[in-house]
Amino acid sequence: MKTKPILLVEDDKIDALTVQRALKQIGEENVLIVAKDGETAISVLENHDTTKPFLILLDLNMPKMNGVEFLLKLKSNKEFKTVPVVVVTTSSDERDIKKSYDAGAAGYFIKPVDYNDFVVILDRIVSYWKACILPEEEGWYD
Repeated sequence: MKTKPILLVEDDKIDALTVQRALKQIGEENVLIVAKDGETAISVLENHDTTKPFLILLDLNMPKMNGVEFLLKLKSNKEFKTVPVVVVTTSSDERDIKKSYDAGAAGYFIKPVDYNDFVVILDRIVSYWKACILPEEEGWYD
């Protein structure tokens, strides 16, 4: 997993910088690719020069294409169906949680206010998915 990037889909520049800082603090060496919305993220993923990420961190409330719309589009694509997507958002609304899981999210975390708590959560998310064995073949579970 060391050579595969993490894709962050986040429209808030401060939140994106916070993720970058937290990843650096936990010693994460994988490249972080930041997309400002779901449409941009889909373009990044469809660019054949971009290595398929091993993990996608996703905000829900974004312009153009929100997080749930992105999830639905991503999970309908055989090439990216198995890439785990973890929602990291400020929303604690039960409807958002249900919609996210129904659309294919692998996890859902509410962004804590405290930065150190955020670092701990991010470390656990990345460590977990780095330890998982994921299918690599396209169409693996068709």
